[in-house]
Amino acid sequence: MPEPDLLPHLGNSGGSVDQLLHGAIVPELLRLALPTVAVLLMTTLLSIVETYFASSLGTEVIAGASLVIPVLMLMTMMSNGGIGGGASSAIARARGAGRMVDAESLTYHALIIALAFGAMFSVSVIGLGPTLYRGLGGSGAALRQAVIYSNILFGAAVLLWVAALMQSALRGAGNVKVPALIMLASVLVCLMLSPAFIRGWCGLPKLGIAGAGVAQVICNAGAVLFLIAYMRSAETNLRLRRHPLQRKHFRSILGVGTLSAIGTLQANLSVTAITATAGVFGTAAIAGYGIASRLEFLLIPILFGFGTAVVTIVGTNLGAGRIERARRAALINALMVAAGAEVIGLAVAFFPQAWLGIFTEDRSVLAVGSNYLHRVGPVYGLIAIAMELYFAGQGARAVGWPLLAGSVRLIIVATGAGLVLVRHYSLNTAFTLVAIAAAAFGVMTLVAFILARWSPTPRSYRHVIIQHSVHIEEAS
Repeated sequence: MPEPDLLPHLGNSGGSVDQLLHGAIVPELLRLALPTVAVLLMTTLLSIVETYFASSLGTEVIAGASLVIPVLMLMTMMSNGGIGGGASSAIARARGAGRMVDAESLTYHALIIALAFGAMFSVSVIGLGPTLYRGLGGSGAALRQAVIYSNILFGAAVLLWVAALMQSALRGAGNVKVPALIMLASVLVCLMLSPAFIRGWCGLPKLGIAGAGVAQVICNAGAVLFLIAYMRSAETNLRLRRHPLQRKHFRSILGVGTLSAIGTLQANLSVTAITATAGVFGTAAIAGYGIASRLEFLLIPILFGFGTAVVTIVGTNLGAGRIERARRAALINALMVAAGAEVIGLAVAFFPQAWLGIFTEDRSVLAVGSNYLHRVGPVYGLIAIAMELYFAGQGARAVGWPLLAGSVRLIIVATGAGLVLVRHYSLNTAFTLVAIAAAAFGVMTLVAFILARWSPTPRSYRHVIIQHSVHIEEAS
């Protein structure tokens, strides 16, 4: 007889799990990734629109927003790809092993974690923001703009964290359509509100860069309301409801999520180091680097969309004991995404002004941005390999080697920043070392993946046998 806690949930979840265990890998990757990629591209469009309208307010506004970007990226990547990846991985493994009640309990634990981390970010960034942005080279009007924008965004950090972790939970359960639709609606509303608040259209107050922050907070609040309403309805395949708090479920999420969060911290410290280095050369250098590196926002939808897809496939298959299928999916995904990223990277390396010219005609800003893209664009493919295998490692609870590779990347970037700050080398030296660091990150992660040996989730075989026995009984 199957365990009692499995039976009530099989009707909602069995088909999706079967697809993840037996469907063709590339179509499954595309099915899980493309809705997220499409919506995140819309989110990137929102970022570009905000930058475009903010750029009309002057270089100081662009520089102020650029100072906030590393911290905002840290929170976004930590909530979605770090702790969120831990939640997706834990829920996918539980469902692959047939433990559906555990999957629900993990979702509730993810909500508690989101509330705690959101509050922590609000207190920390509002308290330390002015000192941080001053340390990154901000001063005068640019610093004032950064603090205003930051306080609005991070004052409502809890909303972003709850939205991110609940979407991660649904993706871990193989449900990508609902998070994508909610994100799409949020972005479409923000595309209208953000420029209206920035420029004071339709009778709204003209808030400048602060308007972008206000619009994002409003849209995050709407997304949270819709997510919670859906996950408490009968339509969801992953119900959000209260469960007794258990240390093992916090460990299951944070065991992967905390290490992954350290990885996102490393990536953002790299961005922060180069932002601080650019700050030595003035506001135009900060703006040039900020605009050029913002192109990498175009990569994030692709990397994150396929990354979350591979977390679900790898986690579910390891939960079911299908190790070789999990590894094959991870490698296919990494190579496929790397090819697309490399095309983008080479295009902007050869034609940097096609991107930079959208935002500015300032020659000094264009020069800095072009020098960055000439050097870093050609290694976008290796960055993609590293990131996709990092996501696969989340699904496999094996993020140690990607974390070590990220440490090497950070050391090389910090060395470049140090050469500029202490030895007064040119900013181009730092950009060259950013490219070398990215290449090392990709190569080390790929070699580690080839040599690694993954293990199935404990008790997975017994639960999968139980689950498939139930399907056979229902079919007969």
